[in-house]
Amino acid sequence: MTALAIENLSHGFGARRALYDVNLSMEPGSFTVLLGPNGAGKTTLVSLVTGLYSAQQGDIRIFGHSIRRDPLPALASLGVVFQMPTLDLDLTVAQNMAYHGALHGLSRREGMERAGKELARLEVSDRQGDKVRALSGGLRRRVEIARALLHRPQFLIVDEATAGLDVAGRQLLLTHVRSLCREGLSVLWATHMLDEVEPADQLVVLHRGSVRWTGEAREFAPGQTLEAAFLQLTRSPS
Repeated sequence: MTALAIENLSHGFGARRALYDVNLSMEPGSFTVLLGPNGAGKTTLVSLVTGLYSAQQGDIRIFGHSIRRDPLPALASLGVVFQMPTLDLDLTVAQNMAYHGALHGLSRREGMERAGKELARLEVSDRQGDKVRALSGGLRRRVEIARALLHRPQFLIVDEATAGLDVAGRQLLLTHVRSLCREGLSVLWATHMLDEVEPADQLVVLHRGSVRWTGEAREFAPGQTLEAAFLQLTRSPS
């Protein structure tokens, strides 16, 4: 069973088409980079996979469950970090985590035990009593990833979570999330940053709403740099 299967997916906003006949699949436990320039349609795709939008055409299945026909088990398996921050700035880190745990039916005790473990793995357990407003952008992103993992999802979706972070902060997040794949988590990592792609990653290149290439990242640019191949592909007039 695939972690994610997208078939003939198209979506638009009024007269503007954001996605055109997108097809892709992800294997369980894979780290898949959804790579594309700004405006490629990455966030629209994430919004459709996470159920924020209802697809106008096509089907999305998460571990075999169609979002259109069987949304509850499909969406229950997801953990999501959206492009726009979603933490409550006036609550503490612990309060944000407790609220998320309650939404997923966890008791306060179990929720806080899990929160402590996830925050410790991201080196922010010492900030649980701080209001989110007092945290740097990088620390907030760490908290968002810890929160997304609190209910132990099978599939983590991360949309441009490292934008605006320094190199060390970006590397910490990437290293941590990649390590989770070795524990069986499936990850879809949406980004426009080429240096976040590693050769062993599964790669999907999205441009102007269409999938232009998919496969193992090391096979994307034989004989040239990743940057050169990406620019060549995304500069094409088609």
